[in-house]
Amino acid sequence: MSRLPAPLGSLPLPIIGSPLFIISNPKLVIEQCKAGVVGSMPALNARPAAQLDEWLHEITETLADYNRANPDKPAAPFAINQIVHKSNDRLEHDMEMVAKYKVPIIITSLGAREDVNQAIHAYGGVVLHDVINNRFAHKAIEKGADGLIAVAAGAGGHAGSKSPFALIQEIREWFDGPLALSGSIASGRAVLAAQVLGADFAYIGSAFIATEEARAVDAYKQAIVDATSDDIIYSNLFTGVLGNYLRPSIEAAGLDPDNLPVSDPTKMNFGSDREKPKAWKEIWGCGQGIGTIREVLPAREFIARLAREYAEARQQYFPGVRAAA
Repeated sequence: MSRLPAPLGSLPLPIIGSPLFIISNPKLVIEQCKAGVVGSMPALNARPAAQLDEWLHEITETLADYNRANPDKPAAPFAINQIVHKSNDRLEHDMEMVAKYKVPIIITSLGAREDVNQAIHAYGGVVLHDVINNRFAHKAIEKGADGLIAVAAGAGGHAGSKSPFALIQEIREWFDGPLALSGSIASGRAVLAAQVLGADFAYIGSAFIATEEARAVDAYKQAIVDATSDDIIYSNLFTGVLGNYLRPSIEAAGLDPDNLPVSDPTKMNFGSDREKPKAWKEIWGCGQGIGTIREVLPAREFIARLAREYAEARQQYFPGVRAAA
């Protein structure tokens, strides 16, 4: 077991719900936390920026009320994702908000920044940074991140190309802190497999899109229910960065998923009669693990299913081994 800081040391389930651009919202985050999973959302989902204050107030007050009513089974902590790249002109404002509400966990993306990590540590927060390879993992820890999210092949949206076996083993050679694994995880068995590989937590995103609370259109949710890994297309066309997307959304945009050019999307000509399709809104991000998703459920029911599957897998493969408290 890794050295885990307080917010992560006593989770009912070793699962972190990943922040889903556009889709995650306070309702989903709250239900994830109540069900024992770290719920998260990108700060940038709050639009305009002033809405972030309202959303953080809603999440913190609702979870505090829940914990007072359920002292023996408190909610899991929540997390906010911050894009720390210099192109994010909202970062200063959004950092002021997370400090105001003392958000327990911050997930940083697109660049490791020492100043951001120091600001989070100043109020007692924990920083998890997402990485796609061992080199970036070293940089993140050197800049002061407390833990890592290994984004392996098969993850939804922008994803790495490394096998989870390779990525986790390389990181674990030198890092004994909090480590989550992302990539094709949508079942309780996969959660246990992530731990067997050496991760502390499974990082689950795409499966939560097909929940009632997720802020995704019904067609997006149904596409996840209907799809398998064969329907996931890995391309850099839509954002300039390699990512995984749902075939039906690409087809709906009038493109051939099997013949997408590898190019800078700003230089592509999609025809004078239409604009370039928008990543995330029209072109739907999704990971390869969705073959186990067969219906749209409330988040609490999906998490309950994960918990049953996880317990059954532990009993099958590790009978007599007591789960950590």
